[in-house]
Amino acid sequence: MPSGTLTSHPSFNLSVDAVFASQGNDYIRNDPDGKHMRLDAHAVLKDKKLESLIYVHYTGTVAITPEVGKVLMGSEEAKTTEFGNSSVIHLTFETGDEKLKELETGVFVAAGRFVVEKDKPVTVEYRVSRVAV
Repeated sequence: MPSGTLTSHPSFNLSVDAVFASQGNDYIRNDPDGKHMRLDAHAVLKDKKLESLIYVHYTGTVAITPEVGKVLMGSEEAKTTEFGNSSVIHLTFETGDEKLKELETGVFVAAGRFVVEKDKPVTVEYRVSRVAV
């Protein structure tokens, strides 16, 4: 994961506008049947306003649908996938900043999609939701 951002929705009670502080890492393995990939990713982000560090860890699954397969294979027929059709993750956060500590106590999940744009590398985008405090 060479770069990324985390930006809170305006209606979320914490304002977060963070970028990768360094390159993250992700471990991806395929299930033996080839129908799913398992994700285990880690990154350190830096909030632009507070200059605080936020460690994020997420795990999840990606269903290897025909659409996702085209993206992964770099097919000319590959298109941006829809949110929730294939990728679901669970996120945890850690931070030393008291203003962001609420991130540590929430339960967060996300639906993901692959974004395909001509002459650009494929990116992954997640819509994250807090489902419990």
